[in-house]
Amino acid sequence: CGAVARAARREAARAGKIALRNRTRSVSIPVANYGEVVRAGRSQEWEKWRPLLSRRPVTCRCTIRGTAPRRVTDRTCLTRPMPRTLVAFHAHPDDESSKGGGTVARYSEAGVRTVLVTATGGEAGDVLNPAADSEEARRDIGAVRRRELFEAAAVLGFADVVMLGYRDSGMPDTPPNSHADAFVNADIEEVLKRLVAIVRSEQPQVMLGYDDHEWYPHPDHLRVHELSVPVFEAAADPERYPDAGEPWEIAKLYAPTFSRSRLEILHAAMEERGLSSPYGEWLERLPPLDEDQVIDAKVDVGAYIERARTALAAHRTQIAPDGPWFQIPTDLIREVYPYEDFELLATRVEHTPGVGDLFDGVPE
Repeated sequence: CGAVARAARREAARAGKIALRNRTRSVSIPVANYGEVVRAGRSQEWEKWRPLLSRRPVTCRCTIRGTAPRRVTDRTCLTRPMPRTLVAFHAHPDDESSKGGGTVARYSEAGVRTVLVTATGGEAGDVLNPAADSEEARRDIGAVRRRELFEAAAVLGFADVVMLGYRDSGMPDTPPNSHADAFVNADIEEVLKRLVAIVRSEQPQVMLGYDDHEWYPHPDHLRVHELSVPVFEAAADPERYPDAGEPWEIAKLYAPTFSRSRLEILHAAMEERGLSSPYGEWLERLPPLDEDQVIDAKVDVGAYIERARTALAAHRTQIAPDGPWFQIPTDLIREVYPYEDFELLATRVEHTPGVGDLFDGVPE
């Protein structure tokens, strides 16, 4: 970064801002905004798991290190090439592992910077695994699920975790829906601005959101879907949230999806081998396969199935090791359908249907 970095530091010192630099321009983001959305992801629990992460390329930018913003002169200038970046936006702890976890592990290992944004702490969840039942889990399940999240994120290779800090809204028509701090009751503009600030700071080429979730209408999942396309659009609009950083255009917005075709293939393979399939009930709830159900991307995660399962198993209060998530043998998945499926929600670049790379069409 050299002289440009020194000039950026002087400018930032005068303005009281943090300077973020990429290859083509310097961007200044007010300390308060950057710390507001990122500080929650730099907790003691997350620092415990960060050493497990493999080394990978980092963005060439001058960054503030640590839990809270320090003096603007307390920074390290990193001069490696700016990597590709993927931001995954999820509703609760465990969603990052069950929805596209293998894909994140694959890209993280390949050198893509992956950032997890989790809306809630899962406080309305129950202990679904009797073996993980404990006094602490009954007293403060949110704290337990937070630790589980950081462990899972480290397994998948996320470079950072950002927790927005909203409360789990609970299943439809339950008392947690009315909690004042529930994600579903948060001001939509406030949430959108915070997400835009994250996008403009991280500058991802690819972002993961949610589809319409008709088959699983959890209020928090529906809220993530409601925000996904607006984030894609607002982050690029210079007239929207000008104090949240310089505009940034996400190239492609995807939603991980449990496609019916995938479930049917795995279900049939289990029955052919005389094994009990966990997907019979799922297939009854999903709409019939039709011509409109197009899989826009299929990422081969055969080499990362076990890592994704290890991450999911870290959510001990939610996932039993002998439960349906682990019922299908890994070798069977690799043989008949070693893919994670994605729906393309929005794009600014040309897209090839059924492609195996979420970054397809994104300029180098």
